[in-house]
Amino acid sequence: MTARATTSLITRRHLMGGMLAAGLTAGGPAFGAGQEPALPQRGGRIRVAGMSSSTADTLDPAKGALSTDYARHYMFYSGLTRYRADLSAEPALAETLESDDRILWRAVLRTGVTFHDGKPLSPPDVVYSLMRHQDPATASKVRTIADQFRRVTVSGSNEVTIELTGPNADLPAILADSHFLIVQDGTADFRQAIGTGPYRCTSFQPGIATIAARNENYWVEGRPYLDGIELLGIPDEVSRVNALLSGDVHLVNAVNPRSARRIEASLGHRVLETKSGLYTNLIMRQDALPTRDPDFVLAMKFLFNRELVRRTLYRNYATIANDQPIPPGSPYYLADLPQRPYDPDRAGFHLRKAGLAGARLPVYASPAADGSVDMASMLQEFAAQAGLHLAVNRVPADGYWSTHWMKHPLGFGNTNPRPTADMLFSLFYKSDAPWNESGWRNEQFDQLLLAARGERDEARRRQMYGDMQVLVHDHCGVGIPVFISSLDGYDQRLKGLGSIPIGGLMGYSFAEHVWWEG
Repeated sequence: MTARATTSLITRRHLMGGMLAAGLTAGGPAFGAGQEPALPQRGGRIRVAGMSSSTADTLDPAKGALSTDYARHYMFYSGLTRYRADLSAEPALAETLESDDRILWRAVLRTGVTFHDGKPLSPPDVVYSLMRHQDPATASKVRTIADQFRRVTVSGSNEVTIELTGPNADLPAILADSHFLIVQDGTADFRQAIGTGPYRCTSFQPGIATIAARNENYWVEGRPYLDGIELLGIPDEVSRVNALLSGDVHLVNAVNPRSARRIEASLGHRVLETKSGLYTNLIMRQDALPTRDPDFVLAMKFLFNRELVRRTLYRNYATIANDQPIPPGSPYYLADLPQRPYDPDRAGFHLRKAGLAGARLPVYASPAADGSVDMASMLQEFAAQAGLHLAVNRVPADGYWSTHWMKHPLGFGNTNPRPTADMLFSLFYKSDAPWNESGWRNEQFDQLLLAARGERDEARRRQMYGDMQVLVHDHCGVGIPVFISSLDGYDQRLKGLGSIPIGGLMGYSFAEHVWWEG
């Protein structure tokens, strides 16, 4: 294999099946379907505005917490694998990643890859990058996931062996996550970004802007196309859209559905919708009264008018959900799970059964959880018809996640897409999950989750994930009305943009793929 990969588009959808069976082997780089085919052009600079910006902005992939962090990290670093448009994984810095038992994985590194400072990529860089997540001092956002690494060792001059604590067929997809991007061995000072990514960092001002210049020695032949990118955060959505329409920026994420019409009305701009697993959910704590009562939980789930939420709150830029977190785009989505309807009469029955008819209960919502304030108002109206009086407490976005999220019996959360069912369930639904929002504990669910990781029969694995979705739908203290599409607004002169449903901005990896036609 040559030092650089070619830039041909990959359309072999069977790659995922082969990957799960035995590992994955080198193909072309990931690319999401989106705009019309066109011949890429080199040159030009663009400005991109994300929805978030903070003085805690970081160049450390392990600590990424905001969408601008993820986009910044994919500009400067590369991973062993990378996402394709269907969220399967394909080789990146790892030329091959293979396993016979899904416990012991052998990664052969791509040759000829260099860091921005000229140092060649080597196995110790990979060992350090993966194992640093287990060091409490790193404060990694994915330490729970990284705890699956029993050991990572150099096993050859250009080879690394990853041994897991138990079988997990999803390791290739896990390693494509931005937090697991590869840094140089021993890096502790992240005031600079020395990676192998498509761009070099020329300026980084936390909470203000990041400026990137093309990496002329990037390992993918011919990429990237742009001379440079300026990435900044504009938290206010109206201001962000105004900056796009005025030409101050050329690409924005997290467009509100109400703004989509403004953008589409502009002759020079368009909206890209990416179906995703993003959801805003009602949290009913299972360690508090009265929300732990199973009849109360069912009553609240029957009070969601999902079609109304989809149509009025999200202007049809959403997909009906069914009180479980696996979206229709997932290969493990349980399509034949009966859809729970809006039924205030049945909600009233369960409220009376729980002894809560006529009760008054506060519910906490915030702009921080997208759409939750409007959802809470809807639930308030429908609950009144069923005999429950909800008092909506709207709290500021600032500090919501630290002060209110999971701190009240009844409130709202907002969960970004995850690349695999295992990662989503492990982070939010397993009994000891760090973000188990409702405090739900189910031994059967936990056993199925661990078993599914190592199940070699794909049909049985799909059945296990289906059983887990039924358990969440029937028993978990979480109500999920819709999956929210990700909306990006862009200048039509920006080409190559597509959809990778891990998030907006092409799964945060837009920088490598786009070019300017002007």
